Amino acid sequence: MPWIILAISGCLEVVWATALKASDGFSKPLYSVIVAVAAFVSFWLLAYAMKSLPLGTAYPVWVGIGAVGSFIVGIYAFGEAASPMRLASAALIVIGIAGLKLAEG
Repeated sequence: MPWIILAISGCLEVVWATALKASDGFSKPLYSVIVAVAAFVSFWLLAYAMKSLPLGTAYPVWVGIGAVGSFIVGIYAFGEAASPMRLASAALIVIGIAGLKLAEG
C-alpha cells in the first residue's frame, strides 16, 4: 500500500507542477489554488508513505515520478521539445528509479 500512496503522491506532483506553469506566475487564481491543494496533498501522501518506506528510496522515486511526468506533460500539453537527448535523459531517470526500487530488497 505505501507504494501505491507514493505513486499517487508523485502523480499529484505532476498536477501541481503543471498547474504552476499554467498559473502564469500565480496570476491565474484557479490554477494557483490547484497548485496549493495538489502540493499539500502530494507532500502529505509522501510523508504518509515514508512512514513505511526508506527515505533514500521514497523521495527519489517521488521526485522521479514528478520529473518524468512533468517532462511528458510538457511535451504533450505545452509543445516542448522531445529531442533524442531529452528522451534519453528522461529514460535514465526511469532506470534510476527502477534501480532504487530493485536495490531496496
